[in-house]
Amino acid sequence: MQIPEIPNLIHYAIPFFILTVIIEVILTVKVKLEDYEFKDAATSITMGLGNVFVGLLTKGIILGVFLFLYQYRLFTIPFAWWSWIILLFAEDFAYYWNHRIAHESRLFWASHVVHHSSTKYNLSTALRQTWSGSFYTFIFWAPLAIIGFHPLMILTQMSISLLYQYWIHTELIDKMPKWFEAVFNTPSHHRVHHATNPQYLDRNHAGIFIIWDKLFGTFEPEVEKPVYGLVTNINTYNPIKVAFIEWYNMFTDVYKSKTSIGKRLLYFIKPPGWKHDGTGKLSTDLRREWENKQENKT
Repeated sequence: MQIPEIPNLIHYAIPFFILTVIIEVILTVKVKLEDYEFKDAATSITMGLGNVFVGLLTKGIILGVFLFLYQYRLFTIPFAWWSWIILLFAEDFAYYWNHRIAHESRLFWASHVVHHSSTKYNLSTALRQTWSGSFYTFIFWAPLAIIGFHPLMILTQMSISLLYQYWIHTELIDKMPKWFEAVFNTPSHHRVHHATNPQYLDRNHAGIFIIWDKLFGTFEPEVEKPVYGLVTNINTYNPIKVAFIEWYNMFTDVYKSKTSIGKRLLYFIKPPGWKHDGTGKLSTDLRREWENKQENKT
């Protein structure tokens, strides 16, 4: 099978990212929306550049693992137009479950929380990416190599997915046409995902296609104005703290918890907010409280 040379799309897109952030700043001020908070944007951009730098190392590791698994593939899928279409949906399916688990397991949340740590929602927020996640979250895409997609195809489609998700981090676009909103992830759908409103917590995990959320019961339409950030915000612009504060908090909980080793290990598996003594409050609890209030109103 002839393997074409595929460029690193994210690196080529960096000038585009910078240009569009500048344009959004100008438009935001012009239409008198909430002004950009430049310290916040600077932190997001720094996190994005750090992610690119770390990616220079992790891409090699991921490629090596995928190539190893590819030796044991079930099929040999060619670099054909139809295989790219299948991969578009297969990769997005893998992304959905990676993203969903990142909200349901603290070990994965420890790296993903970085992306949610801004209380603003704009194109610079899209650049606020993890420095640690790429070392282990790639396991969700590993089955694609075993199925028979070449690792270079998988890595390319993963980059395409990230590029698609860039434009949906904005408040300047209200709603897309109904047919588009029904199938694809949009700014409206993704604003819900970044919101801390109880009814929006852990919803809309889509990458490119919103159909997975609708199929697996995690879809929520945007109705109430979103409030962005974390349930408990970290209140810092320090990139080092943003990158590692949840890792520190997680290991602190494990170390200081006066309980059995088995229960301590659950801090890695259980959702963010879980406590071994039952005192923690999960996003599902907050959502349930909101639902009960809505029922009482009626």
